[in-house]
Amino acid sequence: MSNKIQAIRGMNDLLPEQSAQWQYFEGQMRQLVQRYGYAEIRTPVLEQTALFARSIGEVTDIVEKEMYTFADRNGDSLTLRPEGTASCVRAALENGLLHNQTQRLWYQGPMFRYERPQKGRYRQFHQVGIEAYGLEGPDIDAEVILLSARLWKQLGLREHVTLELNSLGSSDARAAYRDILVSYFEDHRAVLDEDSLRRLHSNPLRILDSKNPDMTPMLEAAPKLLDHLDSASREHFERLCGILDAAGISYVINPRLVRGLDYYSRTVFEWTTTALGSQGTVCAGGRYDGLVEQLGGKPTPAVGFAMGVERLILLLDTLALVPEDACPRLDAYMIGMDEAASKSALLLAETLRDACPTLRIQVHCGGGSFKSQMKKADKSGARLALLLGEDELARNAVTVKWLREDRDQQTLPRQELAAELIELLDISA
Repeated sequence: MSNKIQAIRGMNDLLPEQSAQWQYFEGQMRQLVQRYGYAEIRTPVLEQTALFARSIGEVTDIVEKEMYTFADRNGDSLTLRPEGTASCVRAALENGLLHNQTQRLWYQGPMFRYERPQKGRYRQFHQVGIEAYGLEGPDIDAEVILLSARLWKQLGLREHVTLELNSLGSSDARAAYRDILVSYFEDHRAVLDEDSLRRLHSNPLRILDSKNPDMTPMLEAAPKLLDHLDSASREHFERLCGILDAAGISYVINPRLVRGLDYYSRTVFEWTTTALGSQGTVCAGGRYDGLVEQLGGKPTPAVGFAMGVERLILLLDTLALVPEDACPRLDAYMIGMDEAASKSALLLAETLRDACPTLRIQVHCGGGSFKSQMKKADKSGARLALLLGEDELARNAVTVKWLREDRDQQTLPRQELAAELIELLDISA
């Protein structure tokens, strides 16, 4: 007998008992972005490899180590998208969405990175993100942060997350700072680990984000980018902080926050939590004003964020913040006790669904004894069972048996059943 085929490591199934949590989160997010006027965009999971090499940066960990890249039958190099921003920019440019107009977009879907799977972090993972194009002031930076803060409030997470802020300044200011930083790291070369030595001349800002505790004192004493900002970036950052202060959003300025993607400039931010151990970032983003031009468009300011759904679901589950009613249970389970009644049950259920679109009703299929059918009715989680047998068919009636509540069994006329169920279950027609 052949071996069973299993899912690829780090690419997980989402089972029915887990999907309710996802639907709850996705529903909250969809409702929120619509309230802020963001429109959904859906992009392919496969893109040309050059898109990510050019946008993310060829010396980043994602491009060097983590992308799923392969040649198709024509020999073209394709990559499963490791993040959503580059695809959004490509789609916006290709479809003329950025020509003399602003855009507020959001997306959701699977991303792919080859890294060591761990709890809340997988090789196929899901992100929700927003992107705003054509707006250069700190007000739009503030809006995307305020939107994320409102999501935490809706989900009950506001007291469990911390906002960290930094500014990377302009490309010129960052280049000058880069030289200062390389000189500092050269003076402390003996402290640098192997990964940092590899990045020293290719991507030295990423060294600031190292989690190696042996390097922490040296990194804390490193020159700070905030002290080397150009005047326009400094003003932008100060105005952003002023808006957040006025909105009552608390934050921590983290001079070591640089983000792992090369396209960021000026504002960068992360929402972090201590409730998940080392996997502390639940949402991250910032400005990427040069990316549209880098990918062939006209210079266009842009800002956005992305959040990992798996990690957020894990956080909600850890803190028991998914409401019990997030998974809607069945209202009724209908049982036909013989062949004639089973046919009638299917047709009656369709009539009830027509009369009451909000009614959640499941019909027993597959036959079996009355006892086994009642066991399945109970296991379904439905509030009540609707019973159809020879007597009910003769009387043109249905017997209602409560499964979760101590209420008397009753028999109702079929022509009045829909109205009676709406009242009994306290649901809308």
